[in-house]
Amino acid sequence: MTEGFSFESDPPQDLIDSVVGIGAGSWLDTLRRGRSVLRDNAQQSAALLLHPERDEGFSRTERLAVASFVTGLHGEQDIYRLYLNLLERSGDGDALPAAIRQFVRDGRTRGPYGAYPQGTLSTEDLNGLVFDVSAAEIGTRLSAALKHAHLLVYHPRDASAGALEALQEAGWSETAIVMLSQLVSFLTFQVRIIHGLTVLRHAGPAVGQGLPESTS
Repeated sequence: MTEGFSFESDPPQDLIDSVVGIGAGSWLDTLRRGRSVLRDNAQQSAALLLHPERDEGFSRTERLAVASFVTGLHGEQDIYRLYLNLLERSGDGDALPAAIRQFVRDGRTRGPYGAYPQGTLSTEDLNGLVFDVSAAEIGTRLSAALKHAHLLVYHPRDASAGALEALQEAGWSETAIVMLSQLVSFLTFQVRIIHGLTVLRHAGPAVGQGLPESTS
């Protein structure tokens, strides 16, 4: 289902439909079209963040590497394989996809970890894996981005000015840092949508008929 997806296909393909396996005219297709604003915004966001006309200092290869890593950390296998496939087709060889696979294996944990500001919530502080990505395999710039992505996924409480400075020192501009954070946030949203739709697809149309109608 995911191997043939392309942002440049004509007619355009919907990424979430491709990953979940939603066929035209199916009950899930009808359900999604009943929420057309959400569906269209999700697709437009994917295209803007992963296949932009201008890279703005954040290349498509870097975006796909981050997308593969983040979705792999979340454990949603179909979207992880789609982004790895797109990364492999980007023309940069097999070394980067292989490195991403290893980083996912080494970096997956539970979380969320981190410390709250001193106070009543401090009882919920939790230490966990702080992942360091080897720059020797993929370069300083991308290794810093993956380390930051791991921080946002598993250590959101520990995000700090120091983490942003580390990205700047690795060559990331302020604009590219904002886009990197937006991409990680969007991928988390996308994973949740795909998981929910996959559960519905396996449950069958009887479950979908019980969902409320959209007003959009």
